Amino acid sequence: MTTTHDDPATLFDGAFWSDPYPLYAAQRSGAPVCRVQQPDGPVWMMFDHADVRAALTDPRLSKDWRYTLPAEAREGQPATPIPMMILMDPPEHTRLRKLVSRTFTVRRMEELRPRVAEYANRLIDDLPATGPVDLMASYAFLLPVFVICELLGVPAQDRDDFAAWSNVMVDESTQDQSMEAAGKLHAYLSTLIDAKRENPDDALISGLIAVADDGDVLAQDELVAMAMMLLIAGHETTVNLIGNGVLALLTHPEQRALLAERPELIGPAVEEFLRWDSPVHSAPARFAAEDVVYSGVTIPAGSVVSLSLASANRDDKRLPDAADLRIDRDASGHTAFGHGLHHCLGAQLARIEGQEAIGLLLARRPELALAVDPAELVYRRSTLIRGLRTLPVHPGAPA
Repeated sequence: MTTTHDDPATLFDGAFWSDPYPLYAAQRSGAPVCRVQQPDGPVWMMFDHADVRAALTDPRLSKDWRYTLPAEAREGQPATPIPMMILMDPPEHTRLRKLVSRTFTVRRMEELRPRVAEYANRLIDDLPATGPVDLMASYAFLLPVFVICELLGVPAQDRDDFAAWSNVMVDESTQDQSMEAAGKLHAYLSTLIDAKRENPDDALISGLIAVADDGDVLAQDELVAMAMMLLIAGHETTVNLIGNGVLALLTHPEQRALLAERPELIGPAVEEFLRWDSPVHSAPARFAAEDVVYSGVTIPAGSVVSLSLASANRDDKRLPDAADLRIDRDASGHTAFGHGLHHCLGAQLARIEGQEAIGLLLARRPELALAVDPAELVYRRSTLIRGLRTLPVHPGAPA
């Protein structure tokens, strides 16, 4: 697909799911802001880096869905059914972020690095020498599950259910399926939080229960919402960072060779993977509180607005030759973790997991190779997440 889209448009079909980047490039050239038809309804979408980065900090683009209603219909409507920070504007967002930031610290994330490496090494040990093996199911999916469950304090025997509910909520599921999964996850976390109140441990949920600021604490529904958000953001995105990053190296042998020669590049490499094939393709929806103008286009008040982080990260106006994968370039300033008030709280943990998972896998399985033609790979159908359903590989003999 190389044509640009305008009202009423459909981007999300056909070849888009396997390779959206030619279409994104066409949009940036011809219609950087336009109305498109997503699977769950029409939205106004932005594609340019400058627009997306500015919109991420624009207070007129609210997280409050009630702006989609006529003014007289908003009174009495709840801002959000679940008090999840990512769905809030200041001052509610500011309050929750301040409380959570007291426990979700960079130091706490760095302290997890040895455990991330331990889990990664254990999973690499379990890979056979011959394939094909689905690297998503046997590695990219499992590692973040182990890490986020350890971080939150989820018992090991509950990991599978925990991750399955998250997948349903993010993939192209029916509303009933998504609501059912959300209900099960909410009930599970409520029970877990009650248990942590009775028997606290060193994990994050216990830390969130204990945190206070001038007498302010997180209420039960806020604790559940925070745990849900950390699971989805901390698990789903990292699974796809690992999968997309490994695939990028397997399909760019010169970049793989460079990383093998200079393993110290794993930090910049992960930033480049985040930029080049962003695991979060579009930011969660925003809602126009008033008419806003971007790239000369007026987005009417009450509109649903989607920001294409993936397209912004491939914008040549911001980064020369942005379509090229270069693990030794300075990719900082990408939008994969958002920007501004809603910059990803778990960005540092995602970086650590990506660095350890990809670096150790390539070092310990130097013969790792794709088991299928890249054109045969199937991607998940999610307007938020960019990730593979499977990644068949031949692991190769351990180094």
